[in-house]
Amino acid sequence: MTYQDRHIYWVSGQDALPFLQGVLSNSVMSLQEADGLLWAALLNPQGKYLSDMFIGRVQGQLICDLSSAQAEASIKRLTMYRLRADVQFLLQDWGMVAGVGTAPNGAFADPRHSALGWRIYGPKNQLPALQAVDWDMLRVQHLIPQAGIELIENDSYLLEMGFERLHGVDFRKGCYVGQEVTARMKHKTELRKGLARVALSGPVPLGTAIENEGKEVGRIYTQAGGYALAYLRFDRTSELMQAAGQTVTVAPQLTLD
Repeated sequence: MTYQDRHIYWVSGQDALPFLQGVLSNSVMSLQEADGLLWAALLNPQGKYLSDMFIGRVQGQLICDLSSAQAEASIKRLTMYRLRADVQFLLQDWGMVAGVGTAPNGAFADPRHSALGWRIYGPKNQLPALQAVDWDMLRVQHLIPQAGIELIENDSYLLEMGFERLHGVDFRKGCYVGQEVTARMKHKTELRKGLARVALSGPVPLGTAIENEGKEVGRIYTQAGGYALAYLRFDRTSELMQAAGQTVTVAPQLTLD
């Protein structure tokens, strides 16, 4: 992961935090007075994932950290939602560097999971050198979905993708776009589908169907070290699953935050 992968916006205006509070899955009000970093999603009215982002206060400045692939569409949607609210999004010549181990001064712990280390923001020419980190391995080990791979626009649901476990959704805050569906999934249904860690006997193409007795029960996504992130129908799994001729077995989950 490098700073080129992200677009960093400064968020300003007297309504900035209340506005974000009303459209994102997580509560941002902790950033009202103190520096910090949190993870949240933007949903469509049907409660399906559109994009995810980090919202932070860095040296007193409110920022929005988006993947470069999602940034333009996300800011366009946020701008559409603001109506008369006093809130502006201004793209900066800032970047982000992520790493593990000892964090440099000014870095923030990744709010999703301790295994993901830290993130630091600032002008690109002032950021520390990049580390060689196998992010896919860490994501597979700890069930961390990624935009454009496991997180699919207008398709994924937050709770199936682990947003509650990864501190990306707050059920105590007020309404936001897609909140009703998310709350109903939390309180009224048992999840039958979701992200799981599986063992693979060999690599397969991204998105390969997982089959059990000839019926599709899921899909294979990020792979690393003989394991993969899979989207599974939990009540249809068995020890006889296959994907493109490879054996698929639900793997024990590591201890999670």
